[in-house]
Order: sequence, then C-alpha cells, then structure tokens
Amino acid sequence: MAVDQLSAAPLAPYVPPHPMANPGYGKRSAPDQRPRGERDFAHLPPREAAVAAYIDRLPDGSDVSVKTLARWLPYGQCALRTALNRLQAAGHLRRGRECVTTDDVMLWVTRTFFSRTARDDAWWAAFTRGDVPQEEPQRPTRSRAFVLLAALGRTAPALTLSAAECASLEPQVSEWFARGATEAELLHALTDGLPVPVHHAASLLRRRLADKLPPPRAAPERRTVLLSLECGECRAPGSPEALAGGLCGPCRGEALNAPTGPPGAVPTGGVQERMASVRAGLVPRSDRTAWSRGRRR
Repeated sequence: MAVDQLSAAPLAPYVPPHPMANPGYGKRSAPDQRPRGERDFAHLPPREAAVAAYIDRLPDGSDVSVKTLARWLPYGQCALRTALNRLQAAGHLRRGRECVTTDDVMLWVTRTFFSRTARDDAWWAAFTRGDVPQEEPQRPTRSRAFVLLAALGRTAPALTLSAAECASLEPQVSEWFARGATEAELLHALTDGLPVPVHHAASLLRRRLADKLPPPRAAPERRTVLLSLECGECRAPGSPEALAGGLCGPCRGEALNAPTGPPGAVPTGGVQERMASVRAGLVPRSDRTAWSRGRRR
C-alpha cells in the first residue's frame, strides 16, 4: 500500500547548453586578460554585471546575439541591447568584422569581441592592428562536453552521471566535437535505444562514444587577413580611432563634416538650388517641338 501511494518526484526540465553560432561567428575572447575573479564586473550596474558575467563564462563561438541572449537571460531584447551598449562603452565589448580566407573563398564574418578586463580605446585600436600579444584564452570553468554530460540525466534519467564520471568521459565527448559532431547528434547517439535497465551508465556511454565515433569532417583552414571594428549602434565600419567608446561620430551626436570635393564641385546643401537653375534655363518641350517642325518644312 505504501508503495502504491508513492509518487515519483517530477524531473527538472532539460536545459540544453547555450547554443553556438554558425562556424566562424559568435563570441571571441580578447587576449591578455586577468584571471577570473569575484569582482570582475563590480564597477558595472547589476544588470550589466550579470550579462557580462554570463557572456564571460560562455566558450568562444557561442551565439551572443540579442535574440539568443533574450532566450537565456531574464531580460528582454531592448534591455539586453542597452546592456551590451553599456558594456561596449565600459570597454568590455567591441563588435567588428574579420575577413577570413580559405583555399577557395574569402568572406567577412561578424565577431563580438569580449574582454573580462575593461580596455580603453587605445587598447582596442592596438588589438585591431594585431599589436596585442595573442595569448591562449583561459579555459572556461566547465567545457561544452562536461556541460552536455552533466545535463544528460535530464534527457534520460537512467544516464545520470556523477561529477567524476563526467570528467572521465569529457575527453571522448570533446573528440566528437572536434570531429564536427553537433550536440543533437551526440544526444541521439547516447540516448537512442537504451537497454532496460541500465546497470552502469558511465560504462554504457564510454562504449557508445567509442563505437559510434564519427569520422573527422574536413573543414577548410581559415586565416584572418583583415580585422575591422564597426559602430555598435548603426554598424557602420570605421577605424578604431573614429569609434570612441565603440560608437561612430554621428551616433555620439557629433556633427558630420561635409566632404570636400574638387574645385567647382557643388556643395551638398546647394544641389537642389543648382538643379532648379538648370531646369529654368532649359527650353520647354513645346517650344522645342515647334522649332523642330519648322526646321523640317
């Protein structure tokens, strides 16, 4: 009777890892950062500090667009857009584009560069020129492979793993990711057709990871040949010196200087007046038609 009255505890909903951007896009960690600490973003308002701490712990290549962040953080898109602009003004973030070449094509990819350490405009300008030493980014606290293994029990309760088991299987899952496998492919390979019951989840997963290991997917080698920053508001490209605080002059409220042209060029503000005077000097079409008929006679 007591057994019949027991009810199974509700399982927590499965929360997949933060999505990655398309290959070559997404977050890029800036080099030469201080080690992670508890007060890295203490100088920021609470909302901006929370967003910065979340982005800081994401691996490189994560999708940090406003729409994606809004699905994972308790803020709307407008609030997140404002927060990202404030992180940019504080020196933690810059948006830009890289010209990446492969053996076959040359393409521009959009990057979001993030620095745990706040940087001034001069540092970002040096970073764009490649003058900052390129150090290996600090490894995140938990890798993408570890997070997937730790959350596996939410998809299949029989595959719940301990922290030690996740750490032991982490290299095998990382090898899958290195060969181009997606999270959906991994979950399908690990959870499809499970035996009943599962006596030892770690041993079963270790065997499946080895037996179903996919072949490497050849990816073209990418080489960055050009890096440029762009305005965080209007996305207009510009030199780092012209993008103080990550914004161009017009977005900062500065007046746009009229371009100078060759001698005799019409000023921008006088184009309409010049065209009106030209039209006034033209012979009306009716007069031109009558004159041409008279010539034929």
